[in-house]
Amino acid sequence: MPGLNMAWVVLAVLPGWVLGVALQLQQAALWPMRVYALGLLGAAALGGLALVVGRRGNGWPAIGVGIALCAGALAGGGLTGVRAAHFAAQALPPALEGIDIEVTGRVASLPQRGADGVRFEFALESAARGGQALRLPALLQLGWYSRGAVGAGPVWRAGDRWRLTVRLRRPHGNSNPHGFDRERWLWENGIGATGYVRNGPRDPRPVFLGASGWHPVEAARQAVSERIHQRVDDARSAGVLAALVVGDQSAIDHSDWTLFRSTGVAHLMSISGLHVTLFAWLATALL
Repeated sequence: MPGLNMAWVVLAVLPGWVLGVALQLQQAALWPMRVYALGLLGAAALGGLALVVGRRGNGWPAIGVGIALCAGALAGGGLTGVRAAHFAAQALPPALEGIDIEVTGRVASLPQRGADGVRFEFALESAARGGQALRLPALLQLGWYSRGAVGAGPVWRAGDRWRLTVRLRRPHGNSNPHGFDRERWLWENGIGATGYVRNGPRDPRPVFLGASGWHPVEAARQAVSERIHQRVDDARSAGVLAALVVGDQSAIDHSDWTLFRSTGVAHLMSISGLHVTLFAWLATALL
């Protein structure tokens, strides 16, 4: 059956893709981007050849499947390598670590509150030092720490534009075999550098530049979380509700997290369980 044979040829691309991605992830060092780009061109050529060969009879479809596997491997490895090489090319230069840099950009995530401050992702628009423009990663993770701060802290809202003085460093994580790999998590989320906003007595104050209209989903999540804290008198209950409704897990008190872990229900605070519940409520309301 020619149609069935062609289906096998097309489906063979999928395991080839997985194989190509797995092989690329084993590389100890990245190749130049042009090498991965050539791999993508080769994948396109082999994909066309697999379709031509797969249409022929007398055992040719099996050869087409083999060619499709190779095409999928080249495509998966090539695309993964291109993304990795592109991200690595935007890495923070070592010479810019630990020095004051003026950056302008947007709060790009729901700010995460902690005991000593706030942490958020920052979409960079421009950066400079001493009047000279700098090239930095497009997405940063910044913290504003209340200890040693002058005056009341800024109100950080998703989508707002700010001009800040920051200190940055390249992504790092603890060496913890079989544990959470923070450096890989930052890489997967496109965060090219981490750092903090300078807020000492001699540092320039953060300058609010207005709302940008970007990141409306994160802004809506923050607005709902704030409304919950305004309406619910008990702060601990408000934090749990905010975590369940909009995934603001930083609103949960540290003592409550300890209780949830001890009783084995911490997983119920995860975003996946939250969304299942909310969709169930929505479906019930619609019915």
